[in-house]
Amino acid sequence: MTFSIVARAVDPGTGEPTWGVAVASKFLAVGSAVPAAVAGVGAIATQAEANVAYKGLALAHLDEGATASVALDRLLDEDERSEHRQVGIVDVDGNAASYTGPSCFDWAGGRTGRGYAIQGNILTGPEVVDAMEAAWLASSPDQPLQHRLLAALAAGDEAGGDSRGRQSAALLVVREDAGYGGNDDIAADLRVDDHAAPITELKRLLDLSDFYLTASTEAEKVQVTPEIEAELETYAAAQGAAGFRAWVGTENYEMRVAEDLSWIDRRILDIVRTPK
Repeated sequence: MTFSIVARAVDPGTGEPTWGVAVASKFLAVGSAVPAAVAGVGAIATQAEANVAYKGLALAHLDEGATASVALDRLLDEDERSEHRQVGIVDVDGNAASYTGPSCFDWAGGRTGRGYAIQGNILTGPEVVDAMEAAWLASSPDQPLQHRLLAALAAGDEAGGDSRGRQSAALLVVREDAGYGGNDDIAADLRVDDHAAPITELKRLLDLSDFYLTASTEAEKVQVTPEIEAELETYAAAQGAAGFRAWVGTENYEMRVAEDLSWIDRRILDIVRTPK
């Protein structure tokens, strides 16, 4: 009832390793059950008759130094209903393992390669995981992992996806110090729990996440001159704000404007300059 991709890549902006999971299903809130990842450890998707305990167990095995295949073997050996499970794991080094139990409902299967594990069950056919693999391999390493994962998920959906229909999707990506303000490792953690077009909605949320929760690049920064500062303050006053910094806080644009107002993201400047 679910299709997913688990992967490891190098972040193009920082050069640091990144792990993530993207998943979609005709199932309510699939993001609450399937994905788990820890920076510097690895990532897992547990699905079909999902054993959610696999998430903590697998990450513990990986943290102890087990490879993806060893961690997977341990999970299955300890589970008397392993024939009903489907799992994908990628470890700290990018080794990948995928398992589809013989009792999973058709169509069910997976694909693995260096740095990725793709799997799905109750799909329209093998073309779903084939399309996901092709999209992953065609994606540019210059893209952030979350965008590559979402592209693969969308390709699977377009190829047929879950044979029962669409309901939810989720995206989880981790990298050391990638979180808001650098205070945790969450690069992206987005869920669409119940929606007619969950992957389309997930894409919209990812675009918003990129805008609100990531810092401006040097190419996006515009130096604030005295003339621009006056323009910004005039705009803020027109919005009823007690200064431009107050307006920035109200709109949650802190990642896109320098605290000392020495620069502003060009997209924020466009917002200021676009008539409403």
